[in-house]
Amino acid sequence: MRMRGEIVGYKREMEDDYTEENQKEMVQSNKKYVVVGYALTSKKVKSFLQPKLETLARTKGILFVAIDQSKPLSDQGPFDIVLHKLSGSKWRRILEEYRLTHPEVTVLDPPDAIQHVYSREYMLEDVADLNLSDSYGKVGVPRQLVIEKDSSSIPDAVSKVGLRLPLVAKPLAAKSHELSLAYDKFSLQMLEPPLVLQEFINHGGILFKVYIVGEAIKVVRRFSLPDVSKRDLSKNPGVFRFPRVSCAAASADEADLNPCVGELPPRPLLERLAKELRRRLGLRLFNLDIIRELGTKDRYYVIDINYFPGYGKMPDYEHIFTDFLLSLVKQK
Repeated sequence: MRMRGEIVGYKREMEDDYTEENQKEMVQSNKKYVVVGYALTSKKVKSFLQPKLETLARTKGILFVAIDQSKPLSDQGPFDIVLHKLSGSKWRRILEEYRLTHPEVTVLDPPDAIQHVYSREYMLEDVADLNLSDSYGKVGVPRQLVIEKDSSSIPDAVSKVGLRLPLVAKPLAAKSHELSLAYDKFSLQMLEPPLVLQEFINHGGILFKVYIVGEAIKVVRRFSLPDVSKRDLSKNPGVFRFPRVSCAAASADEADLNPCVGELPPRPLLERLAKELRRRLGLRLFNLDIIRELGTKDRYYVIDINYFPGYGKMPDYEHIFTDFLLSLVKQK
């Protein structure tokens, strides 16, 4: 097991209750900490590194340290863990080189593995290939079609592969959470490629967000797009746009839901799915957006995968995440 990094020479801007005075006290205590270097966008820092997380982390012997992107990564640290969510080929090259020269450091997660789920063309491939089915249920993915250009060709392309309306249109790059719902064939020409078209599946307006942190799993309900009837298809031609549906929607955990709609997916099914996807994707920090087909008890679809999602919205995330970080160090 690698010796945990000592708190020597670290510096960070004052944030919330984390001050230089606190840091000096840590140094003077000569206590050894699990040092987590982080490279995150300012938005992710605000949502993830909340005071309740940092406070709990310090009591457990974990220190979060900001990575200075203007300096060589190898000149910083020493780190036990590097936590990151930045885009760009330059950053990926830096991280890949760092992983090769510092094998003793756990990098969450491998840049190439993350890149795989950043494209909706490929993100669901592993779920489809898995074709999970057991006594607890069946997990698949919606039928979909990738359109890279030429919006005028979309209606013919949809007819050729036999996709059924309505169709959910999502940007090909998974960094955008906006989506549109196309009700009729003519309106498909109004969409803007590159995009992926998914068959819409009625699911009672409820989506299950399955957060995965290492081996830990947490499920929350979210309100989603409402079901679409045949009458809706005939009465509502056009394209309807929905910005960040599952992220912006209120939690449905406290709602009075029909048990057939609101019942959580079976735990054994989710555990098997998460285990297989951790191995296939090579990721430890991600979430799955899952729906249950309306009128069924055990037919589930994964409609999206997000790397390093908004854990700050997950109940008890600070306890789950700090336990996970500690487990990584113990495994060395």
